[in-house]
Amino acid sequence: MPAPEKIRTQVEKLTADFIGLGLCNSQNFPSLKSEGSLQEVSYSGTGDLSFILKNQPYQEIYNEILRTNAYNLKMLDGALIQLMYKFENGKLKCHRLAFFPSPDLTEYQNNPEIYEDDEIYADIVMRNIVVFPIRFDFDITEGTYKEIDHPKSHLTLGQYKNCRIPVSAPVTPHAFLAFLLRNFYHTAFKKHADAITIFDETFEESIYPSERLIGHFNI
Repeated sequence: MPAPEKIRTQVEKLTADFIGLGLCNSQNFPSLKSEGSLQEVSYSGTGDLSFILKNQPYQEIYNEILRTNAYNLKMLDGALIQLMYKFENGKLKCHRLAFFPSPDLTEYQNNPEIYEDDEIYADIVMRNIVVFPIRFDFDITEGTYKEIDHPKSHLTLGQYKNCRIPVSAPVTPHAFLAFLLRNFYHTAFKKHADAITIFDETFEESIYPSERLIGHFNI
């Protein structure tokens, strides 16, 4: 299982990769903070996450994240990426990995001839695209998780309150960013996949056998 320092190093290296490949235009490098038995890997300039989780219009949530610099990476198309991990005595306690696409892609979709040959924009110039946030959460705090209803590791699509698709294990930074590139920036992924640092270390599985019997993600 990756330790806190390894997770910080992983996020740091992948951030540098994204910068070097020209995939992002703003970033906050990760920090590792320790207090007693707790360690947290997050981005500098952490904003108020309670606002993000409130019942607010998506445009306002996105604007608040942008305003408070509460992200690791800002992609060239405006999408914001967050990676946060909390450990206790070196063991992963929870993580929150989120992707907030720009709510306004009008510029790219109204002028596709300008952007369609650029790999970072090639997948967003179609007018029929509907953007929605994605979040991979993990939490083993007692009383938080419940078999099937609230899996320890789960995927939420959109801001749907009860959308918790079981995930086989906690998600590493490399697995999360590779997932985003492969599925939402596929043209860029095909071009740059070999230039992005690979990290093979994974977390232990946390999925219940009953959760494998329903729709789930295998990491």
